[in-house]
Amino acid sequence: MRIDVPHLTQALQSGDRRALARAITLVESGRDDHRDLALKLLAGLDPARQALRIGLSGTPGVGKSTFIETFGLMLTARGLRVAVLAVDPSSARSGGSILGDKTRMEMLSRDARAFIRPSPSQTHLGGVARRTRDAVRLCEAAGYDIVLIETVGVGQSETVVAQMADLFVLLLAPAGGDELQGVKRGIMEMADLILVNKADGDLKSAAQRTCADYAGALRLLRHRPQDMDGYPLAMTVSALDAVGLELAWDRMRTLADWRAAQGIAAGTRADQARHWFRHDLRAEMMALLTRDPALAARLATLENAVAAGSLSPAAAARAALAPLTVTPQATAAVVP
Repeated sequence: MRIDVPHLTQALQSGDRRALARAITLVESGRDDHRDLALKLLAGLDPARQALRIGLSGTPGVGKSTFIETFGLMLTARGLRVAVLAVDPSSARSGGSILGDKTRMEMLSRDARAFIRPSPSQTHLGGVARRTRDAVRLCEAAGYDIVLIETVGVGQSETVVAQMADLFVLLLAPAGGDELQGVKRGIMEMADLILVNKADGDLKSAAQRTCADYAGALRLLRHRPQDMDGYPLAMTVSALDAVGLELAWDRMRTLADWRAAQGIAAGTRADQARHWFRHDLRAEMMALLTRDPALAARLATLENAVAAGSLSPAAAARAALAPLTVTPQATAAVVP
């Protein structure tokens, strides 16, 4: 099927949800011709259109989908447009999504001001689909005010979501001190807000104790330059009863507004752009090495040499990149 990029761009920026879905499908495609079209589409988007990007991670069973649905409905009731990029675990056999967040967020999926896109993680490190950041840009271009990026789970690798979000929220369940030790320090250090969910019914007192434990742990962490006084902070919420969500949203806006006023938000996005440039550069180099038959054969030979112990991994890596070496004059010719 032929894809008319200018027409798709126009429809997308007019807020057409069907065009947004088609555009995300395009950027997620692994076909080379689709990738070329996706790059043209992304290049034609209005850079002035930006949304508040909120990364959300949490332990399995913490109630992320319930939280996102209740939180999203609260935001749309305020007149905001909300996009949810929910990264599902992938099927090892088909590569497709397993959980299906649209079925787990039935009410939000029917909201005209909301857009939900479940995407398979495709075993990508960090639990975030490879082109999720491109999908974020598409949601912004479509006029969404808030983009929620839900990751597969919680762990050291899940912190990659912090490289594409303005705020990073860690959702946790009521637990004892032993469970507190199971949360990696790295993800704690990146969290802007820790929300202890399920603070209702018999679990309310346990949630309050857990919140106090995390608040104490946060006070022991080194102050970050991107934090205003009082942040990062821990709070209790109940997604089931919709309790504490308005206060949590108020705290998110307060921090986001402060960072914008201090110029921190713009600096963070610039740093994230540099990070993803280096990430994509490495990916493109590997693709080049495996796509070209001669380079692929050279790579296989070097791998065998490393496996046999006749060549060190570092020396083999340098030898693999030797054909890609360019002169300073060649570099100057392509850099604007």
